[in-house]
Amino acid sequence: MNFVDYYQVLGLDKTATQKDIKNAYRKLARKFHPDLNPNNPEAKLNFQKINEANTVLSDDTKRKKYDQYGKDWEHAHEFENQKQQSSNSAGSAFGGGFANGNSASDFSAFFESMFGGNAGASRGRQAKFRGEDFSAEIHLDLIEAYKTHKQTLSVNGKNIRITVPAGIENGQIIKITGHGGTGNNGGPNGDLYITFTVSNHSKFKRFADNLYANIDLDIYTAILGGEIIIDTLDGKVKLKVKPETQNGTTINLKGKGFPLYKNEQLFGDLHITYIIKIPTNITEHQRKLFEELKINS
Repeated sequence: MNFVDYYQVLGLDKTATQKDIKNAYRKLARKFHPDLNPNNPEAKLNFQKINEANTVLSDDTKRKKYDQYGKDWEHAHEFENQKQQSSNSAGSAFGGGFANGNSASDFSAFFESMFGGNAGASRGRQAKFRGEDFSAEIHLDLIEAYKTHKQTLSVNGKNIRITVPAGIENGQIIKITGHGGTGNNGGPNGDLYITFTVSNHSKFKRFADNLYANIDLDIYTAILGGEIIIDTLDGKVKLKVKPETQNGTTINLKGKGFPLYKNEQLFGDLHITYIIKIPTNITEHQRKLFEELKINS
């Protein structure tokens, strides 16, 4: 697997704060979101890379390992154990040990000997091979993605029950560690990568953790004002409509949008746009009333 610089993916450097990472992720996620780039494989690939980079860099523990070990950060624990157990032989084989000045290629060479190379075997030890990574897909609708729930999928003849976090994105990939192929000779199992496809058959459009919807408004309520009841993903809400509301007026309902990923206590907003419907088949009396309004306006 080629090395992917997560900082470069988000357009940041290693001094970036968590706020910088969050802002960069949100900006790029909007740009490459699959819903805004239909039938664009490159945008989908970029969106997946952005999610992967954010998953690692937004977690302080994962970020620390990534900064130290580069592409081999997920095997940091194995590296530290192997380093401690065979420091003398490893120091000889790799030129004096793993000092802080060693490059990422030194770590990669070490891991190749552990998980897939022939260096360990050439020194009279049987090489450890990492298990194969598996891929799977889960298809959800928008309502299912709104709440944390359980899903069972079959991978390589085995049923795996996972928890799908609220707020999962369309096109997002999550990794289930150790649920890939079985390792050989004591090597670690591979991982399972699950790609989520979130279909939307509702009147809401989702963008990150915000929802957008158009609501029809009759001309009488638009002119005179009043109350209407609308549907949200969390139930019905009563809204007050101001008199003389114009077509295209947008209102913002705080906390009525989509839950934040892995944090269903926090929600985005619901943005409602009023679309004023012009009446048809009006009576002659109604026509005269409109004509009077036109004359007096």
